[in-house]
Amino acid sequence: MRKLFFICLAVIVTIPSMAQLTKKEKRDERKQRINALIKQEEEGVIAYHKHSAFGFKLTTDGYGGFFEIGRAKSIKKALLFQLDISERKHPKEEKQTNISIPTSPFIYGKINYFYPVKIGMQQQILLGNKTNRNGVSVTGNFGGGISLALLRPYNLEVNDLKEGNRKLIRYESLDSTLTSNTGSSAFVRDSSLFTNGNLLSFLQVAGSGLGKGWGQMKVTPGLYAKAALRFDYGKYNEMLSAIEVGLTGEYYSKAVPQLVYTKPKQFFVSAYVSIMFGKRK
Repeated sequence: MRKLFFICLAVIVTIPSMAQLTKKEKRDERKQRINALIKQEEEGVIAYHKHSAFGFKLTTDGYGGFFEIGRAKSIKKALLFQLDISERKHPKEEKQTNISIPTSPFIYGKINYFYPVKIGMQQQILLGNKTNRNGVSVTGNFGGGISLALLRPYNLEVNDLKEGNRKLIRYESLDSTLTSNTGSSAFVRDSSLFTNGNLLSFLQVAGSGLGKGWGQMKVTPGLYAKAALRFDYGKYNEMLSAIEVGLTGEYYSKAVPQLVYTKPKQFFVSAYVSIMFGKRK
């Protein structure tokens, strides 16, 4: 009976001690994890689960902005999901003004405003980590997705001094106005006005601005691929501040008309530099 009493007493004393030891081990383990994160922070290692960011970019043929969401797979790899909206300009575009009559500038022969809207995914790989918390990390990004070419017709507002009235003229597809057997060729509504080399001599001409052409917008689908280097100089790892340089290639299902006397293209390549800001969690 006495032996049984001592066994029960030993069990009663041991169980709380074991529970206390387990709690201590858990506290020590948690403390070690916190110390490891602090050390990573001091050494510049960027450890996060997700981030969101926005940015602005200048390209070799335009400008734009984008929004990005990132999901980390490990310290070295992440998936990036981007929505990118920009405006592409043709290299031969040239603004003109009527020096004899004050008007807003216009672009002679322009057919469409060209807005590429890209939705895609990229793989991000860490190439070089920060040497310290205030250093710069370098990542390589590559991927692609869907690109939609939004084409808004370019309108000219003209005042015909001979007829004494104002009107809008624009470039239109042939099949929307005439019946002809010339296939996919195109013509200009009031072509004698739109393409006349001496336009300024007898017309008061002005660009119609942002308010015109939205109702006649057309969409041409395509695909894009992208490769870039990103330099993250954020002072703290919780903040994302970066400069990115890269190349983008886009291919559309049909040629995109931009100017009257130039051949429409289906494939576009452009370089860009962007600046971006965001937060990590």
